Amino acid sequence: MVLALNGSHLYGNLRPLVLEDPRALSGGRMIAGSWPPRSLAKLGPSPPPSVLPTASPLPANDSQCGEQILSYGNVEKVVIGAVLSLITLLTIAGNCLVVISVCFVKKLRQPSNYLIVSLALADLSVALAVMPFVSVTDLIGGEWIFGRLFCNVFIAMDVMCCTASIMTLCVISIDRYLGITRPLTYPVRQNGKCMAKMILCVWLLSASITIPPLFGWAQNVNDEKVCLISQDFGYTIYSTAVAFYIPMSVMLFMYYQIYKAAKRSAAKHKFAGFPRPEEMEGISMNGVVKLHKESEECTNFSRLLKHDKKNISIFKREQKAATTLGIIVGAFTVCWLPFFLLSTARPFICGTACSCIPLWVERTFLWLGYANSLINPFIYAFFNRDLRTTYRNLLQCRYRNINRKLSAAGMHEALKLAEKPELVL
Repeated sequence: MVLALNGSHLYGNLRPLVLEDPRALSGGRMIAGSWPPRSLAKLGPSPPPSVLPTASPLPANDSQCGEQILSYGNVEKVVIGAVLSLITLLTIAGNCLVVISVCFVKKLRQPSNYLIVSLALADLSVALAVMPFVSVTDLIGGEWIFGRLFCNVFIAMDVMCCTASIMTLCVISIDRYLGITRPLTYPVRQNGKCMAKMILCVWLLSASITIPPLFGWAQNVNDEKVCLISQDFGYTIYSTAVAFYIPMSVMLFMYYQIYKAAKRSAAKHKFAGFPRPEEMEGISMNGVVKLHKESEECTNFSRLLKHDKKNISIFKREQKAATTLGIIVGAFTVCWLPFFLLSTARPFICGTACSCIPLWVERTFLWLGYANSLINPFIYAFFNRDLRTTYRNLLQCRYRNINRKLSAAGMHEALKLAEKPELVL
């Protein structure tokens, strides 16, 4: 995001001014404000003093938030531009694959996948409506060049899209938890209308964070060269809590509950009827009687497998859900936690007018958060065989018979499990 909440801190302008005393710039600090006429009068007709870069004097109604603009060499610009462009293009490509796969492949058009489409659309919006403008701003050193009017629109889009992505991840974790803990009742309630309502609530709540700065509360820092989300203390606490801290807490709680369910299920599926190694050693000692007993235990074990297929399926689903959600929560936390910690602390450290955090720190944490929109499609594809198969066929331009291939792959997997049931234990 751009901000305090979304990190796109957009930086002040430097203009050459004549100084009374060049020593005022000792230590590389900039001086903002207007210059008194008497200071200029002392210069007289003597040789003109050196012209040094300073912060431009801003009108009284501006932010007075002058920050140094970074100056890059040609090689640095090429490297930075290539890296940021690659992140943006991969984010667009990955999330487009998700949307196309779920919308056009019949087997994937299930209510549970609607949340994945919503997540992909939020991440795609970040890549299309936010990343290009942040990339241009970073390449020119941090100066906002897109005007005051677009600044508010840009901040609103950034906050809403990033928040929608985070909150959709939160709802997905709740959906996975209910699917695991209520396998009989939840699928009945999990229909298209219910999912549509949940997605609508996510986007409306995300949009609500963008409204206060547009209607008087917590005005954004916005002048000709600076575009920064409001640093108001109350708004910062509200926005970061709704956009990150509450969803992260819910995701961690859901993961913990799924992990406990998977652990209980694993303990429950230790089949006592299977012959243990120490018992097998006694076969030669007791002869035919012992062999007959072990044969009966093997028969009981086979019968148990036949009657326990449903439990094995639930067990496997719980294990997979725990692993998938653990990786999703871990990646989400690594990407966004540094940025939101910085965003929450900045108004208390720097004040409400602007930012005093080193520029390289802000930009690193900002793009680390954006990287979450890049890795989400690949995390889901890694754990979902149908998505992997669809991706592969779409990238190879094999559009025909994708549904038939998915059905054949599912049948082949089921046959493998039937032949080797021990693989799921």
